[in-house]
Amino acid sequence: MTQAEHPAPDRQAEAVAALAEAIRAAGASSGPAAEAAAPAGPRTDDQHAAALAAAAEVLTAGGAPADLAAPAVAALGEGAAGELRKDPWAVLALPGVRPEQADGFARGLLGAEAGPGDPRRAAALVPWLLEQAALRGHSAQEIGEIVTGLERLGLPDPAAALQEVVVVGRVMAFQEELPGHHGSSEEEPPTRTMLALERLALAEESLGEGLVRLQSTLVPGTDAEDTGPAAGADEDTEAEAGPGEHRPAPGPAAWEAAAEAAPSSSATALIRAAADNALVAHTGGEASRAELAALLRAADGLGLRAWAGTWTDHGRGVLAALLAGSPAADRVATLADLLGTAGPGRTEDGTLALDLLVVPDAQLLDAEFAATLLEALADGTRLVLSGDPAQLWSAGPGRFLADLLAAKACPAVASRTPDPGPIGELVSGISVGELQPVDAPEKEVVVLAVQDAGEAVHRAVQLLGDSIPRALGIPAEQVVLLTPGHGGGAGTRALNAAAKARLNPGPGAFGGFDPGDRVAWSPVPGTTLPGRVVDGDSTGLHVELSDGTRLTLSPAQTARLRHGWALTAHQAVGRRWPGVVAVVPGDAVAGLTRQWVYTAFGRAEQHLSVVHAAGPALAQAVAERPAAPRTTRLRAILAEQAGQEY
Repeated sequence: MTQAEHPAPDRQAEAVAALAEAIRAAGASSGPAAEAAAPAGPRTDDQHAAALAAAAEVLTAGGAPADLAAPAVAALGEGAAGELRKDPWAVLALPGVRPEQADGFARGLLGAEAGPGDPRRAAALVPWLLEQAALRGHSAQEIGEIVTGLERLGLPDPAAALQEVVVVGRVMAFQEELPGHHGSSEEEPPTRTMLALERLALAEESLGEGLVRLQSTLVPGTDAEDTGPAAGADEDTEAEAGPGEHRPAPGPAAWEAAAEAAPSSSATALIRAAADNALVAHTGGEASRAELAALLRAADGLGLRAWAGTWTDHGRGVLAALLAGSPAADRVATLADLLGTAGPGRTEDGTLALDLLVVPDAQLLDAEFAATLLEALADGTRLVLSGDPAQLWSAGPGRFLADLLAAKACPAVASRTPDPGPIGELVSGISVGELQPVDAPEKEVVVLAVQDAGEAVHRAVQLLGDSIPRALGIPAEQVVLLTPGHGGGAGTRALNAAAKARLNPGPGAFGGFDPGDRVAWSPVPGTTLPGRVVDGDSTGLHVELSDGTRLTLSPAQTARLRHGWALTAHQAVGRRWPGVVAVVPGDAVAGLTRQWVYTAFGRAEQHLSVVHAAGPALAQAVAERPAAPRTTRLRAILAEQAGQEY
């Protein structure tokens, strides 16, 4: 977490003092004081239609699009029309609505009464600013950041507005020690005031509590319980024990034997750490997944109910391949499936019926998803969180694995297994801030400098459709284009348009798509599934995803579908391709970070082409900008629980 570069103005100090007093007066940080009333009874289609019509009428009266009626009813309930008339700025809670649009809507309904200092405006702007920060990965914000944001939006008295918003519980406020303070034990440590949306504050608090719960409830086995090679979990015991019943735990001698039999020193260290601890962090690159496989094999041999939960179907396939020939290969699922119906099942109390959970790509877990996962684990479950700290963080707010490592809240095992070949050497250098040429005798890495975005698109599509398949034998279907963003002259839109024109030209007969098009489907924000269009008919567009799932998308759903020859690096996390063409246009240089370059380049398994118009700025970004900063509370929560300074 970073501090502001310049001294805060006096009004920010006043806001801190006012908020601190407000928190003391309220007695404690709390969530929203008023909750939406429960519906009187089951909703009928007629009631829903009437609610939509009423909301559309109010929206139209204020000059807003009637299309917002459905989102308004979804967000505000079937009394949305009344809520909007009572508080026009409530429209700011709807997707895509900005403050200036909400102000216009308020003026349309209230006329001259809609002033910039209206308390209802302030009550809507503070959560909106925190939601915008959440989109950038922040789970909390320092009060000074919110004060500055309110000033930019023309709020006359931000300090007073913030005090009122906290008192009524629209957001949660916290006092915490400044990070990095090392004063004497007699000094009162300096503090800062943090603001957070209720859902994110509760998620990080829940994470801290869940991690402590796992660590405090582990009951290690004893050697006296060992009855054989499986440490007391022979076939008869396995057959008799149900999902929630006691199973004899392996003792230290059995764990040590499994560790000594591991295929590498890093795998040995990981197995020993898992033997003694309920919570273990494991870090490394792609090659370190073999250590997770070794742990899962060992756990299977010890008779433990061990599962792995991966971020993507690709990650599931990679880990299952490493476990080929072991029963453990059948206990690898995506996290979505694990928490659903394809996992180990549930015990009577609703927790997952397992003894050990291994989570690769844990850097991709945001605060809310991680909290959900922790809540699904029973007391005494072992949890191994494995990830690559150099990669991009989660799409959602938080930096779960990074905060866990920074707080030193559990043992951490760093893999000593390097990623192989020229690509491995390249990304290894990037991870420490060095972008250096590497020897690539088989053309594993090729760097092409271009003059502008137009040339970048031309060269990238040429590599995708001709050069890489012809020279290296990697089919175009196994090559992906990666770029920093969607817009601009060499963003995903421009690259996908050029790739379609070359590789699968057609009229776009089905909502802009044709059979054979590569696509990217996002069922929820932050999740991208590659696929291809099979065909389309009167029932919808038929798409086959990378995991073999087939979908039929309605015209409304097709609006969330994108062509998928080109993706952003954020969309590509958790996956790798035999061939990658990383496109770095000159207009994207300002936003580049070491994390982005490392992640994009590391998606390549066999070949990486880098097409860039960034010049020396690419190496400069790798050296000087490690990552876009994120403000969270989890590290402070974990440090407080451990009684540490942070």
